[in-house]
Formats: sequence, C-alpha cells, structure tokens
Amino acid sequence: MEKKILLTAVFLGMVSIILGAFGAHALKSVLTSEQLTTFETGVRYQMYHALFLLFVATYKPLSEKKRKTIFTLAVIGIALFSGSIYLLATNSLTSFDFKIIGFITPVGGLLLILSWFFLFIDLFNKKSQNSSF
Repeated sequence: MEKKILLTAVFLGMVSIILGAFGAHALKSVLTSEQLTTFETGVRYQMYHALFLLFVATYKPLSEKKRKTIFTLAVIGIALFSGSIYLLATNSLTSFDFKIIGFITPVGGLLLILSWFFLFIDLFNKKSQNSSF
C-alpha cells in the first residue's frame, strides 16, 4: 500500500505542476483572470493533497486500514474537488455546460476534509510516545 500511495502522490504532484504551467501559459490568453484564479485553486489543492499523501504513505504508526481509508478519501476528494474546478474554470472553452456538476466540488472538499480528520483522529488517539512521531 505504501508504494501505491507514494506513486499516486508523486503522479498527482507532477500533474499539478503540468496543469499549473498549462494554466499560466496556454490558458492565460483564453480565460479571464477570475477563471485562471479558479483553475489555480484546483492546482493548489491538488498539490497540497499530493504532499499530504506523501506524509500518509511514510507515517509508519498509521495502520494499513487507516492508511487505505485516508488514501481513498483523498484521491476521490482530489478527483471531485480539483477535477470539477478544472472543468468549471474552463467551462467557456467547451460546448458542454459543466455548471451542472458544480455540486460535486463541495462533495470533493468534504472528502478531503474527512481524510485530514481521519489522520487527526489517529494522531490524537496515539499514546504519547516519542517514537510515534
């Protein structure tokens, strides 16, 4: 599971850099500044959670079951949150109206919050030991 999470984290980090560069260069001339800011929000949150997953993969005291739960919540959350933001920000470039999927963004955000919450609960419940951190 550790390798799977690490590979996913690295992939998501790499893709966020690619999308950030794409937004800053290719989309700069076709989107409004507000749309670009929205797009950058998706990129930023994707990168935050790629780094989060790197921590989750390497934090040894975390059980495999909790690691898998956090991983699943984070990956689905990234896909729904950042993915919907990318589509909504570039809505003007397509013939499909992505505004109908706008409700997916807060669902993805909730899943991201839950992934952090599960880690918080795990850390909070650990007995005070210097070796835990």
